[in-house]
Amino acid sequence: MNSALKELLDLLDLEQIELDIFRGRSPEERFQRVFGGQVAAQALVAAGRTVPGDRMVHSLHAYFIRPGDPDVPIVYNVERVRDGRSFTTRRITAIQHGKAIFSMSASFHVEEQGVSHQAARMPEAPAPETLPTFQERMRDVFGDEPGWRDLLSKPRPVDVRYVNALPWEAAKDPSLVTPENRVWFRYDADLPDDPLLHIVLAAYASDFTLVDTVLLAHGLAWGSSAVSGASLDHAMWFHRPFRADDWLLYAQESPWSGAARGLARGQMFSASGELVVSVVQECLIRVSPEPHPRVTKS
Repeated sequence: MNSALKELLDLLDLEQIELDIFRGRSPEERFQRVFGGQVAAQALVAAGRTVPGDRMVHSLHAYFIRPGDPDVPIVYNVERVRDGRSFTTRRITAIQHGKAIFSMSASFHVEEQGVSHQAARMPEAPAPETLPTFQERMRDVFGDEPGWRDLLSKPRPVDVRYVNALPWEAAKDPSLVTPENRVWFRYDADLPDDPLLHIVLAAYASDFTLVDTVLLAHGLAWGSSAVSGASLDHAMWFHRPFRADDWLLYAQESPWSGAARGLARGQMFSASGELVVSVVQECLIRVSPEPHPRVTKS
């Protein structure tokens, strides 16, 4: 297990400071704002701490309200909306500087038997082991450019491998522009068997590449085309058990963009082709006439 994954698991081990109130922190490496996947994952951990172990989260719906400040802790307040015979509902609010920066509703369900079908087919994709890592792809694009060299020299908590073009590649080559984006990802370590942990880690990873899918449709890329953006809302549905330390194919597409917003949706498949997670996100995309320093997406 690399140091970045160890730190992420530590970040997800929230401090309980009162009944239904938890405190989380951000990585020591400071970015302009807190990564949205981190806040969503920590909020889901907080909710899970208040739910009986026989109920597993099956859906979440979240809004990113304000940019998170990486220099101060985040307080998560959990509201126990409902505890029914089959379903449990929680509402989580993340607070910094006395204001809400994020809100989430999460629903948990006891295990039940029912009808089952899967209409979605896993797209074709090369085996992940045959694809270069994200760092290798980025080095091919940026070489030894100082700003990227320092970033790419550091370990990442999740191994992400692009099947198609990176946004920076499509920005240079119009033939690579596409509204579709497929990536394999996994956490390269033997993780505990806790099902909620694997769901939380999938929620964390789900925010890495969704906005990229909107950018790919326009040949835009972070930092190279005066682009700024952020996640606005995020919804996930968890269909069946999976492991985040096994390869998952994240098939994403952007069906629409306009009015400085873009919509992206994704489906996560196990290597055997089972649909395990569905995701939808709306994001903010602004393109200014003059380039500006590189922006790290929240």
